[in-house]
Amino acid sequence: MSPPRLDTLRAVLRFRDFEWDPALRRLARCASVEDLRSAARRRLPRGIFDYIDGAAEDERSAERNVAGFERLGFRPRVLREVGETDCTTTLLGRALPMPLVLSPTGFGRVAHSQGELAVARAAARAGLPYSLSTLSTRSIEEVAAVSSGPRWFQVYAWRDRGLVGEMVERAAAAGYEALLLTVDTPVVGRRERDVRSGFTLPPQLGLETLLDGILHPGWTLDFLRSEPIVFANVVGREVGDGSTPVALADYINTQFDPNLGWRDVEWLRGIWDGPLVLKGIQSVADARLAADAGVQAIALSNHGGRQLDHAPSPVELVAPVCDAVGERLEVLCDGGVRRGGDVLKALALGARACMIGRPYLYALAVAGEAGVDWLLEHFRQALRRDLALLGCSRLSDLSPDSVEWRSD
Repeated sequence: MSPPRLDTLRAVLRFRDFEWDPALRRLARCASVEDLRSAARRRLPRGIFDYIDGAAEDERSAERNVAGFERLGFRPRVLREVGETDCTTTLLGRALPMPLVLSPTGFGRVAHSQGELAVARAAARAGLPYSLSTLSTRSIEEVAAVSSGPRWFQVYAWRDRGLVGEMVERAAAAGYEALLLTVDTPVVGRRERDVRSGFTLPPQLGLETLLDGILHPGWTLDFLRSEPIVFANVVGREVGDGSTPVALADYINTQFDPNLGWRDVEWLRGIWDGPLVLKGIQSVADARLAADAGVQAIALSNHGGRQLDHAPSPVELVAPVCDAVGERLEVLCDGGVRRGGDVLKALALGARACMIGRPYLYALAVAGEAGVDWLLEHFRQALRRDLALLGCSRLSDLSPDSVEWRSD
């Protein structure tokens, strides 16, 4: 038996440069959104992670959102002379580098102290629309000051229509391009993980929280070094700004209006000059009514499974809704998107773009702004790669023949 050769060992032995930034070290161990989710679970206190990750009741809607894309398979073509792939598109009249929108998510600073500011900056660098939530922890003006990219503002039709009108005026003055009305929240869904953990905003520092904080020192130090978390768009208003601990379900239930109707859509159109998008459409019948109401786009969404459990999976609605109203408005698919291939599946069925929420919160929790940059680049690369593997050069090459529903 011949002795080992040192030259053979030297030919294959490579040492990585040590990464001093712990956030980048965490990212280096991630290869997918699911990896980000696992890393976020390790980094965040349980109640914070469950608030981000959880959904309504038995969480079947959230599971079906992801499973819907898993049931949809590809039909790739080969020898198509693909060349360079082009993932650019247009949405609401604006050119985008890829068909992706960052959904509105409330309470961004529970994931990381920079919260919505970090997400908005990353989205602007990627050239993608970022939707700021009414229940954000950074204000309309703060986000506008750090982002030159396309910005949308999400509104709930609260009981205080005067306050809603004021926020719409502020969004217009700050250069927000589209208004996103969430229509699936006449009341808040029962999110049982939050009930079990007693989650409040800001987090209450009871004994259990302190112990959990000790086990998650990175998040805890980031939280304690930053200013108090408030509902930044309503600070000082009688609706409550979150400056004292308040149960989320109790707070939201007092503000949401179960009398929200199509007249409110007409009212918003009267005070907003830009595009109006309805988020939370879950049936062909309501998609038709939205088109009749003259809105520019709808987002097929069940609120990430956080409202009505056992609601339909958005991707399963794309084809029937596009068949019914696709020539009258633009259709977005929101919920369950975890890979670039999921985006291509929705587009093949007729959607104009997809929206993501939880994925960027996982990324934000893992590595702050750098994490969101990583995520958006991950989607960009996946879109180009999978488009080529499908035998397509551009998004317009996709069609219903590119996918098939499977029972396995």
